[in-house]
Amino acid sequence: MRALPVGDDALLLEVTTGEAAEALHADLVRRRAEGLLTVREIVPAARTVLLDGLSDRDRVAGELARAHIAPAPARARAGVEIPVCYDGPDLAEVAAHWGVGAAEAARIHAATEFRVAFCGFAPGFGYLTGLPSRYDVPRRGTPRTAVPAGSVALAGPYTGVYPRSSPGGWQLIGTTDAVLWDPTRVPAALLAPGTRVRFVPVGGVGAV
Repeated sequence: MRALPVGDDALLLEVTTGEAAEALHADLVRRRAEGLLTVREIVPAARTVLLDGLSDRDRVAGELARAHIAPAPARARAGVEIPVCYDGPDLAEVAAHWGVGAAEAARIHAATEFRVAFCGFAPGFGYLTGLPSRYDVPRRGTPRTAVPAGSVALAGPYTGVYPRSSPGGWQLIGTTDAVLWDPTRVPAALLAPGTRVRFVPVGGVGAV
């Protein structure tokens, strides 16, 4: 792990894998809850975790360099079920990339328990991991100028749900009416780092 100072009171922790970043984030959240770490914000990303608002970042960096970071707990947060209609325009292309039919691709996706590794891109957008690496898919060669809100999509090792209409190059495999971001709700985001997620087929080729 590499610790880099940022600004006056922040520390950027770099690790080598997404799994290590998830484990580090979970460990830091635990330390804060137990009173072992005083920090304003803990912000995970693909292979980094930012600690913002540290009063003594040199001491924290030294402690973390010596710490043993255990794997992230499987049930760090309560689970969320997201209804999905597997009717996306890229489902057949994803299925072909996996070497299966469209219905089987939907079944594989729905049978997976996902975990929110980190959030970003847009308010409410979570980067979900859980599919084995053999199911990684490339982004589209030409991004769409507008991806509809509620689109369930794949890119690389991640699954995500677009919380609002926006440009995007992910492969679209389904749609959901789940509200990912609602500023009148507490919390506003349906998904947070560590949340377990399952997609429940309600239509399309994956419906029972």
